[in-house]
Amino acid sequence: MDLTLKFSILLLLLGFANASPFRNDFGHCERVVKKWASSSLEQEVREDKHTLRDLLFFLHVPRTGGRTYFHCFLRKLYYSSLECPRSYDKLRFDPRKRHCRLLVTHDDYSMMSKLRRERTSVVTILRDPVDRVFSTYEFSVEVAARFLIHPNLTSATQMARHIRSKTKGVSTLDIWPWKYLVPWMREDLFARRDGQEQRGSDDVQSNDPYNMEEVVMPLHEYINDPIAQEIVHNGETFQVAGLTNNSYLSESHEVRHCVQRYKHLGEHVLEVAKKRLDDMLYVGLTEEHRESATMFANVVGAQVISQLGRSNSSEESATDSKPEQSYSVSDSKSDNNELRNRTLDGKESEIASPETVEAVKGNMTVGELMEAYEDCISSLRKTQANRRTSSLKRISPANFTKQGIWERMQNSTYGTSIKVLSLGGTLVLLLLAFYVFVNARRRTSKVKI
Repeated sequence: MDLTLKFSILLLLLGFANASPFRNDFGHCERVVKKWASSSLEQEVREDKHTLRDLLFFLHVPRTGGRTYFHCFLRKLYYSSLECPRSYDKLRFDPRKRHCRLLVTHDDYSMMSKLRRERTSVVTILRDPVDRVFSTYEFSVEVAARFLIHPNLTSATQMARHIRSKTKGVSTLDIWPWKYLVPWMREDLFARRDGQEQRGSDDVQSNDPYNMEEVVMPLHEYINDPIAQEIVHNGETFQVAGLTNNSYLSESHEVRHCVQRYKHLGEHVLEVAKKRLDDMLYVGLTEEHRESATMFANVVGAQVISQLGRSNSSEESATDSKPEQSYSVSDSKSDNNELRNRTLDGKESEIASPETVEAVKGNMTVGELMEAYEDCISSLRKTQANRRTSSLKRISPANFTKQGIWERMQNSTYGTSIKVLSLGGTLVLLLLAFYVFVNARRRTSKVKI
């Protein structure tokens, strides 16, 4: 080949390399991350950040108990007519309804780019990052195991696609992050079941449900897989910062990849996440469930009651009386109906029954709201436990329990991996949540009830 032509091709290739959207050199990454962080930190926040504004945005971090808050708090406070279109597990947010008052979604903080910042209050719940990883793994397995009623993966996939095309319901497979985690786990479960059948043996060598490789992906494999590293590792921090792979901001993907490559650049992400938490109306903690719920009722619930009490409640009530699409789960004995209801309705094991979502709106007090909440979560937890048990029977003897979980972490191969993925940043973020939580408690007495 002519030397000039070779040289031209080399220059062309170098040009494409330099144009790559995800250049990996440290200098470039540092500039990208610092520019994003600086822009994020400069965003102005009003002084009355602890006063409820026109729109309440519940940033739902998966596996923190947010669905309980939605069904047992927010649906008792807001009429369905006030819920934003496609909000809460109904795919991506649709901003066309300008006057909605409640938005609940797994979308990260980049959602704020779609909203009027000066009219929006943000609330969220955080959880111990290690415990949340266990819960994310368990739920991925639980939902994927429901497909094992089918003889093979092809049948399960085709049936799921067929049902989704024939119904208006939303599948968990449409919702972030489960649209990535569940199909991955589903494929793995079928592969392991096929392997057992080929070996002609159902023997399981381990008594540790997180390390039963014959029937389910071991936790340490799950944690170290690139899919989990992209979605689960430091997931809370990235979601609060607006940097998940589900982000609305184009630059977020390059920022996230730079931080994943150069870990100490995560300090800038942490600073942004801390500021955003501090600017929120409310931050709860899964571990402080009772205290967080009480604070939510007094800080958020009281203001919603006051705010909606000033609006035209009769008009809202009339609108709310229109029949709403049901996502409730029936207790069909049919396996096919079970798959249809439990896997493709978009609510999974955490859905409330019709009784638990009955509204107590109107001239309610904070005390009445808390009473309704307690009744709701009692019913909800029983339903969740029953569905979880039914699903995990399909991968017996693997059965996840919280008993002894920390001892397993300290004494097994996946303990080190989880400690690594937590990183200092996420743990600091959790500590900041405690700080915000304590400060919010001090503000509770100042809120008009």
